[in-house]
Amino acid sequence: MESKSKSRREFLGDAAALGIIGAIGAGHLLSSCTSRREEYETPVLLDRAPDGPPLKAGLIGCGGRGTGAALNFVDAGPNLQITALGDVFQDRLDLCRSSLKEQRGIDIPDNKCFTGFDAYKHVIDSDVDVIICAAPPHFRPMHFERAIQARKHCFIEKPVAVDPVGARMVMASGRMAEAAGLSVVAGTQLRHARDYNTTFTKIKNGAIGKLIGGNSLRLQAGFRQPVRLDGWSDMEFMLRNWTTWTWLSGNHYVEQFVHHIDVLNWFFEKYPALAIGVGGRHALQTGDQYDFFSVEFAFDDGLKYYTIARRIPGCYNRSGNHLIYGTKGYTNCQNRIWDYDHNVIWEYENPPGEDGQPAERPPVTMTEQSHINLVTAIRTNNPVNESIRMASSSLVAIMGRESAYTGQMVTWDDMMESSLRLGPEEYRMGPVDIKAEPPVPGNQA
Repeated sequence: MESKSKSRREFLGDAAALGIIGAIGAGHLLSSCTSRREEYETPVLLDRAPDGPPLKAGLIGCGGRGTGAALNFVDAGPNLQITALGDVFQDRLDLCRSSLKEQRGIDIPDNKCFTGFDAYKHVIDSDVDVIICAAPPHFRPMHFERAIQARKHCFIEKPVAVDPVGARMVMASGRMAEAAGLSVVAGTQLRHARDYNTTFTKIKNGAIGKLIGGNSLRLQAGFRQPVRLDGWSDMEFMLRNWTTWTWLSGNHYVEQFVHHIDVLNWFFEKYPALAIGVGGRHALQTGDQYDFFSVEFAFDDGLKYYTIARRIPGCYNRSGNHLIYGTKGYTNCQNRIWDYDHNVIWEYENPPGEDGQPAERPPVTMTEQSHINLVTAIRTNNPVNESIRMASSSLVAIMGRESAYTGQMVTWDDMMESSLRLGPEEYRMGPVDIKAEPPVPGNQA
């Protein structure tokens, strides 16, 4: 047991040494590698990236999130362009292409639009500087690896993988990106929110004392129940409804709740050593996923945080809720700190507006800030690399899912040694040998 703990510490130490655990810069490192006696300062976040030579980006995955990321990129500063698009489906590419044309006047020529399972290769090999990886999560490790091998900076959406093999693949590519001086920003936008960053500074500087535990929940409406159209093969049906298939999305616990897990890992400045989870399926009528989870995570020092995630219609909903408790108080990680008499002892305020009073909203959104930070890192030659940090949080979410799916306690070292790879070996339109049945705990090793 001791040897496994040591291997985990060595992994985290290597990541910290590369400066890739944190959100931006070297400030957000593991607690074992920093001193709380030194005053931590909130990273400076710009409203707009600096000017510079044109930067051209290619988009892989032309759905709603990919289109939004492309718009965020071109809005991040001057001389930023989207010059290539790729998607498996022509209709999705056409919709993205028309949206870019209508909303920003961006005209992508026919010879820079690529479809099919190999579209990502053509986008990466086109004359671009930045790759936006926004295809379904299953494909991100493969797309990211190819982009880094081609020496492209990357924006990679969350989660970066759906299984342990994919997560470790992203970690390896992340080290390659570090060696090449490339910048990589991930789609966990809360890391780029000014209120979260300011609150983190307060907590790191001792505002609630020593951290003793935390919890988070995400309660949402149910999944859209898709209808299979005539002529759709198994593969097309799965791809067009990827959020309901574990091999494509990772399950909603990995695909969406990873935001919450990443915040908790960030504030605790380390990753859990093990997970014990339960879950099940109540309302979802397609795919092979659970629609509710409850997972306890424990660090190797005994501290714990608890998580609940649910997607069932007709229920009470609440999202974006994280609480971390310390010896002197607690915080929602976003904008408030309370004492244990439940008095607000600190509250974040946006920068002042034209009237001198705190503005109702920050000058840029979290998603916009992510791309501003990426472009700023590239143009100032001050690389940031969030890939291993994001792969680690993705792996923690996978660890929780696998504990619930199997009914077993699952450890970080289990995940680092696991050969689990989800999905078919070959990507083509046609039958797929994956049943629409949820896992049964206790029936798996």
